[in-house]
Amino acid sequence: MARNNENQTISDVLKNFVDKNKLQKGLDKVNVKEIWQAQMGPAINKYTSSIKLNNDTLYIELTSSVLREELSYGKDKIIKMMNEELGKKLITKLILR
Repeated sequence: MARNNENQTISDVLKNFVDKNKLQKGLDKVNVKEIWQAQMGPAINKYTSSIKLNNDTLYIELTSSVLREELSYGKDKIIKMMNEELGKKLITKLILR
């Protein structure tokens, strides 16, 4: 790997690597899963069977229809909270299955 600037920070080098190798989408998918698990807590995670990010839509599969119904009332709040934790507006739609 050629060095462009000897004074680059590790953060800059990693960002350039991610950008050059088009890894951001994959990192976003991993981050979404981690944030969901951290923010929703163990009670909801127990009933979460799948978390998938496809384009700007977050798909959450739940094993409890009661929980799915409860969470459906707070979709906008969940989207806002997830985007704030991600640091960018990545999710525009939430689908609970």
